Amino acid sequence: MQNELQKYLTYLRIERQVSPHTLTNYQHQLVRVIAILQDAGIQQWQQVTPSVVRYVLAQSSKQDGLKEKSLALRLSALRRFLSYLVYQGQLKVNPAVGVSAPKQPKHLPKNIDRDQIQLLLANDSKEPIDIRDRAMIELFYSSGLRLSELQGLNLNSINLRVREVRVIGKGNKERIVPLGRYASHAIQQWLKVRLLFNPKDDALFVSQLGNRMSTRTIQMRLERWGIRQGLNSHLNPHKLRHSFATHMLEASSDLRAVQELLGHSHLSTTQIYTHLNFQHLADVYDAAHPRAKRKKIRETS
Repeated sequence: MQNELQKYLTYLRIERQVSPHTLTNYQHQLVRVIAILQDAGIQQWQQVTPSVVRYVLAQSSKQDGLKEKSLALRLSALRRFLSYLVYQGQLKVNPAVGVSAPKQPKHLPKNIDRDQIQLLLANDSKEPIDIRDRAMIELFYSSGLRLSELQGLNLNSINLRVREVRVIGKGNKERIVPLGRYASHAIQQWLKVRLLFNPKDDALFVSQLGNRMSTRTIQMRLERWGIRQGLNSHLNPHKLRHSFATHMLEASSDLRAVQELLGHSHLSTTQIYTHLNFQHLADVYDAAHPRAKRKKIRETS
């Protein structure tokens, strides 16, 4: 079994040219799978059936303490390896194809409410670095961009005349998203002082050294801004993106539109935001439905 694994790792390294990090992950997962199989008396890959694959997952949970996400990664690594064995003619079918990993619990993303957004952006500093940071925050919240998407923006990505942003998202997919009035104004103010940073290329947001800002630098600047503005929770790009999605859904209830704006390939990814603010929905219901409001009980003396 180890012999087939070594051939597979060589194939990944030479023919598929996967990164050393990915290669190490595959090796770690599959070495552990082999150990579980051999403990169960299975010495050949031809002995692996769908039931055996499920057994591997069960033991991975029991022995290694793996949770849903880690189990899914292990199953994925095993499934890809078994596909390779089918390709090599050592297996007729892939026994892992019909096996599903345990469902991962949905973790609701955290968002910032409207009052906190107002607090966050109540800063009229004329310092060039503050003007830049405010423009980034306005853009994150206005257009729901991912961190990598904002970091990759160039000057020609922004069309201030029609207030649009051209974004390159996951899978190198391009989408056009609207640019809000406040964000548009903030970016105009930033462009007036951008040359003070002596930009070395056409990156929209540059550091004080003139280089394109790194994702880590952007994260740090947002965190500092949140602390300075008295935000009662940690500020990061994801939180602004989640707030954008939540507030858009609260105002419009148009799930498909929000899906397009966020650049989600699947509607199910966007649907998690429908669970975010049940209290808001309850308040709307109480205010709108004629039989929702409960009568106050008269106090008796």
